[in-house]
Amino acid sequence: MSLRPGSTGRHPLLDRVLASDGSLPFALLRRHGGTEVEVLTGDVVDTDLLRDIPLDGAPVLAVVPYRQARERGFTVRDDGAPLRCLVVREAERVPLSDALAVLPPEPVAAEPLGFDTPDDEYAGIVRRVIDDEIGQGAGANFVVMRSFEAHTDAAPVPTLTSWFRALLTHEVGSYWTFAVHAPGPGAAVSLAGATPERHLTLHDGVARMNPISGTYRHPASGPTREGVLDFLRDTKENEELFMVVDEEMKMMSALCPDGGRIVGPYLKQMARLSHTEYLLEGRTTLDPRDALRLTMFAPTVTGSPMENACTVIARHETRPRGYYSGFLALFEPSDGGAGEAGPAGYSLDAPILIRTAYLHDGGRVSVPAGATLVRHSVPEHEVAETRAKAAGVLASLGLVPRGAAPGAVVDLNAQDGVAEALAVRNSHLAEFWVRPQDAAPVATSETSPLTGQDVLVIDHEDQFTTMLAHQLDHLGMNARVVRWDAVDDVLADDLVVLGPGPGDPRDQDDPRIAAITRRIHERVTAGRPLLAVCLSHQVLAGLAGFPLRPLPAPRQGVRLAADVFGTTAAVGYYNTFGARLTTVDAAEADNPVARLALEPSADDDGVLTALRGPGVASVQGHLESVLSSDGIDVLEALARYALGAAVR
Repeated sequence: MSLRPGSTGRHPLLDRVLASDGSLPFALLRRHGGTEVEVLTGDVVDTDLLRDIPLDGAPVLAVVPYRQARERGFTVRDDGAPLRCLVVREAERVPLSDALAVLPPEPVAAEPLGFDTPDDEYAGIVRRVIDDEIGQGAGANFVVMRSFEAHTDAAPVPTLTSWFRALLTHEVGSYWTFAVHAPGPGAAVSLAGATPERHLTLHDGVARMNPISGTYRHPASGPTREGVLDFLRDTKENEELFMVVDEEMKMMSALCPDGGRIVGPYLKQMARLSHTEYLLEGRTTLDPRDALRLTMFAPTVTGSPMENACTVIARHETRPRGYYSGFLALFEPSDGGAGEAGPAGYSLDAPILIRTAYLHDGGRVSVPAGATLVRHSVPEHEVAETRAKAAGVLASLGLVPRGAAPGAVVDLNAQDGVAEALAVRNSHLAEFWVRPQDAAPVATSETSPLTGQDVLVIDHEDQFTTMLAHQLDHLGMNARVVRWDAVDDVLADDLVVLGPGPGDPRDQDDPRIAAITRRIHERVTAGRPLLAVCLSHQVLAGLAGFPLRPLPAPRQGVRLAADVFGTTAAVGYYNTFGARLTTVDAAEADNPVARLALEPSADDDGVLTALRGPGVASVQGHLESVLSSDGIDVLEALARYALGAAVR
């Protein structure tokens, strides 16, 4: 038998892939910086829902589009991108050196066309998101995408395999490097990338997530100690990372009975960029498909709070996302694929689809990239960040000049002061989320008046409620979370916690605000204990007669020393509006809240930090946030107060 030029004959499956005319589905994977390339082929299956991914004993690689956020009821611009699965029937492992020897040595020719959204237009989008979304209480941060476009006349197999080799050669620090070609009903799904970020792994009951945020753009001459230290000290970059850690801890609290814990931080160095990251871990018994559904999608590529971030994305992005910010999901049976294996017998490894190039029908090439927009964002800097994030892929693929390689590349993690600068970040974190958790209450005893109390936590489209419920459980209470539009009865539980959410607390045309108002009145009229948080605290304050106004600058992802009735507490804030400590407005005669004459607590700027009165307590800050070092102690005190017990 004659061999294809470059073939050794030692790796027949890889040889078949390279010789294919495009009809053979395949995936090439280098995971976690390993020394082998995995070659997978098999059958292509499309499913409508994550729950329908076929786990019947064989490994499965699923390519999950952003449109699957519909499964959570979130707003998306639906482009019909399929949830495509490669059910693996054949696999082989190839030493990296052997793969590099036979893969196409240079990327196929392609004509660069530039970004679909020009720099000035993207900068305008950034300004509108800061002013009209973050500045109006829609959320803390949002990721807006644009895409670099190109065209090639090359066939899919040489295109993807040459891209794969180029990324293996020119990028470093990737979590996965991959090429996937999945022809099927309609257009083929064809992509290659070098993603830095794990979304979710499940192995032996341990769930891990890996939020990465904050970007140090290496200068053309290479990264420096001074440059990385400036980056690690940057307030905007620090707050950006803490925001996404908070958002992913919401997901971990939904996945894991122990709520998860935070490990890190770390510095991830790549060829042209470096990022900061944490590792989150906890234990779960969920079907891996259900775990993926609960965590769609990473806040590092969408924003927070998640549900409203999807709405903001739909308002401001110029085209549907396709697979950008979705993920690859490799399900592997614990027995290696022999025999039958139910979902519980599968592990999961799911990297986020960023730093990825897509080959579309007709030879169109797209490389999407996004920037995380926060209150401190400078539009021109965010434009530059999208260029920098796309540049690693574009340069590897020959779509932009690679430039001269810098001299000796500096190992940033080995530089004096870097470890110390990273460690400083943990001084802002709540010990509750850093130490390992267990199922037993941590801040109370069996004789506590909180023990055994039933708590309804009402979610107003911000999953901070999952973290609140977890902390309430650790205080000995029995907490459950119910979405605001699914609550039937607010009088049955011992305590109702009205949770946070995006929006303007003055807008009674918003059905969530109207529902908060109605439920405050019901609980107060019935004399039933109530605790209100953030948005709900603001609505309560407005009903009590305190004027509500936008803050001079949003406090989104900010850690402040808050005065809570004489006790100074470090608390994380996510608010754009605040209640003011001024003369209380005249109360309506039928307003039961005003008749309570709630006692206010305020900061030095006259913004209310908390309220309390008979059976009622509220707080502006997020006691459940990873930024709230004193959060669980304040939560316990306010819960005790609302339930009528003495404050400790």
